[in-house]
Amino acid sequence: MASAALAEEEGKRRTPTQLIVGVAVGVVAAVLVLYPIFFLLQASLDVGEPNVRPPTAYGLDNYALLPSYWEIMLNTLIVAFAATIMALVFGFLSAWILTRTNVPFRRTLVQLMAVPYYVTPLLGALAWSLLGAPESGFINQVWRAAGGTGALIDVTGPIGIAWVMALFEGSVAFVMISAVMQSMDPALEEASQVIGASRWHTMMKVTLPLVAPGVLGAAIYVFAEMLGSFSAALVLGSPNRFYVITTAMYQLVGQYPPRLPLAAAMGVSLFAVMFAMIWLYRRITAGKSYVTVGGKAFRPRLMDVGRLRWLFFAICVLYLVLAVGLPFFVLIFASVQRLATAFPSLDNFTLEHYRTAFSLNAVRQALWNSLFLGVMTATIGIVVTGLLAWLIQRSKIPGRGTLEYIVMFPQAVPRLVFAFGMMWAWLVFPIPIYGTIWVLLIAYLTVFLPLGVRAISGVLVQLDRSLEECGEMCGASWGYRMRTITMPLLRPGLLAAWLLIFISSVRELGASILLIGPDSKVLTPAIVEAFFTTSSELTAAMALIQTVLVGLAMLVLFPLVGRLSRHGGATP
Repeated sequence: MASAALAEEEGKRRTPTQLIVGVAVGVVAAVLVLYPIFFLLQASLDVGEPNVRPPTAYGLDNYALLPSYWEIMLNTLIVAFAATIMALVFGFLSAWILTRTNVPFRRTLVQLMAVPYYVTPLLGALAWSLLGAPESGFINQVWRAAGGTGALIDVTGPIGIAWVMALFEGSVAFVMISAVMQSMDPALEEASQVIGASRWHTMMKVTLPLVAPGVLGAAIYVFAEMLGSFSAALVLGSPNRFYVITTAMYQLVGQYPPRLPLAAAMGVSLFAVMFAMIWLYRRITAGKSYVTVGGKAFRPRLMDVGRLRWLFFAICVLYLVLAVGLPFFVLIFASVQRLATAFPSLDNFTLEHYRTAFSLNAVRQALWNSLFLGVMTATIGIVVTGLLAWLIQRSKIPGRGTLEYIVMFPQAVPRLVFAFGMMWAWLVFPIPIYGTIWVLLIAYLTVFLPLGVRAISGVLVQLDRSLEECGEMCGASWGYRMRTITMPLLRPGLLAAWLLIFISSVRELGASILLIGPDSKVLTPAIVEAFFTTSSELTAAMALIQTVLVGLAMLVLFPLVGRLSRHGGATP
């Protein structure tokens, strides 16, 4: 009794420390997220003098102009819906094959299915622009050389852009849907086959309805990504004057004079569509039961599909070739030619583009800035997101539920839209940081808050609270417990979050392209600039340099994270 009373008294004395830290971190996160959102909304309502800040008058005139851009809105919805459907088909089919059938090399294929996620959409768009451009695409060159007429494929239209986007989001849909399938009791599927149903009928009538929550979750996530997709639409659509909302916003900001209020109104319109999708998801799943895992233990059994297993193997391999193998081969093939063509002569091959890339001061500076921002964002980010994850999952401070919603908000906002809000916000900030590397650091820290918090929370929820409570009963302060108990046990999660944030920062485009200045260029926007102003061969070389950089980071850090996970992981 005396020990409990003493511990309670000590806890009361320590509460202000936790509260002060919690409030400080929460306020920082709220400012990072809500400050640019406020200015985005303010900009969308600006109907006063165009060059005066803050606005001299407010109104809905900018929203009234949106119907005149109905074609851009329609383009966005068509591309997003088409890409989502294709990605779900890729994801569901591959998830069913690799979790339910005895396809050869199943474990290897499961590991490889995550690779397209690490191939940036920009790299894929650049590669498919070389492959499927109507006039100069390698596939169409081969097609015409074989006697065909016109273009065999065209990736510059809505379906072509959606196809390229779906290739790289299909792996995300696979991960989300396969996680549901692996936890689902296969007894219902087996019962369906016992009564004579075919494999196809079982998959469509039993498996698909049972994994509906996973499919809907994947659909909403992928649809949100497609709505905010920028790089693929910019590279493939802009040369053909095909615009979606994000590329139209970019054009409105870059033109002279810029039409910032109209661009802001377009960005806010994406919020409405996204929130409507979330509402629809909740309506569909409300009041329905999808429970398939009960108290009875089960071991998922693989279905023997006979000779079809080689067809299913070929389907998975084809997806990986289209999403990873072919883009890499095409970029390498183009980067070592003076003038990229499907039928090069021997004297057309050269390494000059790599020498040019490394000799240009702008490219070297962009490479250094990207590495610096990646390291700084990841290092500061795991401190901030680690504290946020602990506050959300462990603390008892009031408002932690609201804090979680605020922290997760950037995940539902397209990166370019968020960057537009930051551009407007930091233009009027008293300290002139717009156009410097520091505004990029702030932008990266903001948009990657959800990524870091989710990665660390996934490990934190596995830690038994009694470990921290034991330290508290022994009289250890909150800071001492965090330093000696919680953080060492969180080390695998912190390192994984560091790696994810570093990789995402190095390849980020949407949050960068509106905020860079003459001395703060980073590599991904530099690649886009090279695509529009120089040659596709030099662009391919720069894209491969970035990919090698990210690949080396993964090769070095993934084994390190794995070793630390085995030796310093969570204790249940």
